[in-house]
Amino acid sequence: MSQIHTDASTPVAIEPPIVAPRRSRARLFDALLNLPGGLITCTLILFALGLLLYMSVRVNDGQIVGSAFTLDNLSAALTDPLTRLVLLRSIILSAIVTIATVMLAFPVAYYLAFRAGRWRHLLLFLVTLPFWTSYLLRVFAWKIVLAYNGVLNSALMLLGITDAPLTGLLNTPATVVVTLAHAYAAFAVLPLYICLQGLPKNLFEAAADLGAKPYQGFLRVVLPLSVPGILSAALVVFVPTVGDYVTPALVGGPNSSMIGTLIQAQFGKANDWPAGAALAVISMIAIAIVVIATRWIITRWSTRI
Repeated sequence: MSQIHTDASTPVAIEPPIVAPRRSRARLFDALLNLPGGLITCTLILFALGLLLYMSVRVNDGQIVGSAFTLDNLSAALTDPLTRLVLLRSIILSAIVTIATVMLAFPVAYYLAFRAGRWRHLLLFLVTLPFWTSYLLRVFAWKIVLAYNGVLNSALMLLGITDAPLTGLLNTPATVVVTLAHAYAAFAVLPLYICLQGLPKNLFEAAADLGAKPYQGFLRVVLPLSVPGILSAALVVFVPTVGDYVTPALVGGPNSSMIGTLIQAQFGKANDWPAGAALAVISMIAIAIVVIATRWIITRWSTRI
């Protein structure tokens, strides 16, 4: 406690500011705000993951809870040639979808962040417009467009470009890539836009003042600073597309089956939940390895630019 003197030389005590109670109240308020999200994370996500791990080492005896455990499910998932082939195909197709989606979404996000002006809010609304429709409807729309007697074949024949409907537009891996890229494009635009929107605008002027050409400013300034947004967009697209089974089932053929198709078959027709859980665990581990390795490579590359 300190003292000051007034004009009448009377000491007046000054109380120190009370900081600790305010900090404790702020921490309590933050804890209360995070409590619902923490409960949802623990009860739904972590519980589901724990149940999946538990089921992957269970014996297929028709019971969820039991005392019989085995590692044969994980061993079979790792050694089965079909599982390895389908998992590798899933990772490759998802990687292609991710690269294509991010490359298409980056110019859109760049335009929204730096060039849209007063049209920014309207364009953002249009970007999020696909969220208003069901994912299943969007996949069916592509099936109608690319079908044997679909919209694209009818338009090509009407214009005289082809004499007969093309048969290679549907039930191919390329169809799966196109459909997934369209379905997840908006998911890639939003994190890229948020990242680019936060970049200081005077960085471009500073780069130009230092003699950098526009493409040099983009490569040396914008691209390295947008790496967090690129990683976020890639993560948002890559992880769900690896386990997607709706799109390969509707617009893909036998050579387009992905790991989600096998997992769904084990939980559904085969009624072998432990085998399906083992496939899910193996796919999660493979996804985690790919994501961590890609993040490390991109981070090292961006620091050298």
